[in-house]
Amino acid sequence: MVDWNDQLPEVRGRYIPGARLAEHTWFRVGGPAEVLYRPEDENDLAHFLSNKPQGVPIAIIGAGSNVLIHDGGVKGVVIRLGRGFSSIRIEEEHLHVGAAALDRTVSLTCRDAGLGGFEFLVGIPGTIGGAIRMNAGAYGAEIKDVLVYANVLDLEGKHHRLTVNDLAMSYRHSSLPEGWIVTSAVLKGVPSQDPHTIGTKIENILKERESTQPIRGRTGGSTFKNPLQEKAWKLIDDAGCRGLKKGDAQVSEKHCNFLLNLDQATAFDLESLGEEVRRRVYESSGISLEWEIIKMGYENNS
Repeated sequence: MVDWNDQLPEVRGRYIPGARLAEHTWFRVGGPAEVLYRPEDENDLAHFLSNKPQGVPIAIIGAGSNVLIHDGGVKGVVIRLGRGFSSIRIEEEHLHVGAAALDRTVSLTCRDAGLGGFEFLVGIPGTIGGAIRMNAGAYGAEIKDVLVYANVLDLEGKHHRLTVNDLAMSYRHSSLPEGWIVTSAVLKGVPSQDPHTIGTKIENILKERESTQPIRGRTGGSTFKNPLQEKAWKLIDDAGCRGLKKGDAQVSEKHCNFLLNLDQATAFDLESLGEEVRRRVYESSGISLEWEIIKMGYENNS
């Protein structure tokens, strides 16, 4: 294993060798990062990317809501954007927002400002950067419906401004190259709306989410993408997987497309359970479910 600590460029942000990534994910599982890097701002991140050692592996995590970190941890440098990337500014119908801003916070801020169109974001756990990378959506809307453009840094620290067409966004997908990092974005909403009306829509979404999803458990959100004209949860339920367990990992009885860490599950338990669900669904329906949760790292320390 390469020790990158002495080879990394000087930055204004913070390097944390051996950081425990389980603390940064909703599942609360997974091994450490060789180095966790918390950039101060976009210029600091661009400097790091343009001066990093050749060959150092780079990974990015946001709020950790849809990530499964393997038990062996993650090699190289894991980048996690923080306060310097969380600004929210509204100018008429346009929302200027940092990639680390939480989807829920964006939705509530727009409610208070009377800017409609972002109610759906309150039902998506995660950040704006992650939402753009995977074209996240919920309750009949997707991020591509409101995205004007995203500001992105490539692996060499060069800036790009990418539109929805540039990103070729489709269901839970964008063509953003691996390793490129969304730093901020401009979104377009509907101005001059009644905050009370927006708030009612948001309350309805939150109530539905509370009643249908295990949001208080250690989960990673939706585990599998919905196949064309099918619902993943129903395929999983029909295959007899509701409540299925492996160790301390369980298929939620409240919503079958959620996996839960009941207490002491490992990443191996969760992934193995997910693969068993995929196997049973394929045997039952002939449909191969595709993971929506991003798996990261390596399985052991060997």
